Amino acid sequence: MTAQNSDNDPNIEDITAEEQEEIAEQVSDDPIDILEAAVDAAQQEAADAKTAMLMMKADMENLRKRLVREHEKSRRRTLERFMSDLLPVRDSLERGLEAAEDPAATVEALKEGKQLIMKMLTKVMGDHGLEIINPVGEAFDPEHHEAMTMLPSPDHDENTVIAVLEKGYKLHERLIRPAKVVVSRKP
Repeated sequence: MTAQNSDNDPNIEDITAEEQEEIAEQVSDDPIDILEAAVDAAQQEAADAKTAMLMMKADMENLRKRLVREHEKSRRRTLERFMSDLLPVRDSLERGLEAAEDPAATVEALKEGKQLIMKMLTKVMGDHGLEIINPVGEAFDPEHHEAMTMLPSPDHDENTVIAVLEKGYKLHERLIRPAKVVVSRKP
């Protein structure tokens, strides 16, 4: 086997000068020994890269698990705050039911109690971003309204909401239930 000039060997050119010096100190001047040492160094570098990649993969998995746990904690805290805000409404409903059992209770007093409870509930829901959609008199919008029926109406423009059968709701600008409406049409 003939000795090759190391300056012409492309594999040796890929090795940095520092690595070549280190390899040259460890082995003889034989090009095969130099190449074997270079292969060993490349294999060690690949093993180190694989180890680093596996550590990075483990770190990413740990980060993903931590983010899932934090998201779940945040969701629970938000739900706890909402439920905490709803408890006074429930308490009022319970007191209202107890008051309704009293033979001295008047219809007017019970009606007033229900109105106050409704006001409390509406405030709690609004405080948490719930918006009521009550589109009477507005133009029909299929993105926010669900037409249950159409009725001829000479008093309204065509495709105008003339009655709301069930109010709709948006939570933080996202529709969670369309308003169920009656829409006008030409007679």
